[in-house]
Amino acid sequence: MILTLLVIVFLAACRPVITPTPATDEESLYAEQREQMVIETIISRGISDERVLAAMRTVPRHIFVPESERAHAYGDYPLPIGFNQTISQPYIVALMTELLELQPGDRVLEIGTGSGYQAAVLAAIPDIEVYSVEIIPELAQSARERLEQLGYEVHCRQGDGYYGWEEEAPFDAIIVTAAPDHVPPPLLDQLAEGGRLVIPIGPPGGYQTLWKFVKEPGGEVRAYNMGGVAFVPLTGPGAEEHRHGGGHEWPTPW
Repeated sequence: MILTLLVIVFLAACRPVITPTPATDEESLYAEQREQMVIETIISRGISDERVLAAMRTVPRHIFVPESERAHAYGDYPLPIGFNQTISQPYIVALMTELLELQPGDRVLEIGTGSGYQAAVLAAIPDIEVYSVEIIPELAQSARERLEQLGYEVHCRQGDGYYGWEEEAPFDAIIVTAAPDHVPPPLLDQLAEGGRLVIPIGPPGGYQTLWKFVKEPGGEVRAYNMGGVAFVPLTGPGAEEHRHGGGHEWPTPW
């Protein structure tokens, strides 16, 4: 009897003790925070596209912010990413993505890669081909590396987003994550018929209006006012050279 007990105790002692690693605990915490973010700040405010919600649930937003900001990664507010740029608040990312009305096979252009978060959300939607342009070289390089490491397929380019990406046009959808004071004509020119352009427009340093443009057959463009937003200004030679007068007039709500 005693021998049997000793054998049982010995075998139990030899079993490996499996405890969660700190990394596993951390990832579980971030997953919980993402789910809470989606429920409390995105679904509760009317976002209903399941593909967008799935992308917001899976893309690790904390990887796209500086380590010093990771504790705040899933709060519903923008965060600094360096070079006077920010990562947009989660609700705005989800809203602008939903407004694009993406369909399988669509090709979408993002102006303003930043840290790469919006591009990752777009790339997480199945059967969408994503192109992204960033004017700041350091951000363009770090975003490209981050997206590649995480396995998101995004065609990245460093350049002046005011002029879009003519060589790859036309695009079914274009999203702009910085605010010019007018609609850059090259972006409308690169929009396919039936294409959607989602862009904040307004003066730098203040509030802007989020607009959705739809390019009808024949080239007519319809404009829809989606409400007030606050974005960093679109920078670069294109925006500076054509500031307030070189592009289309500020649109009237449709």
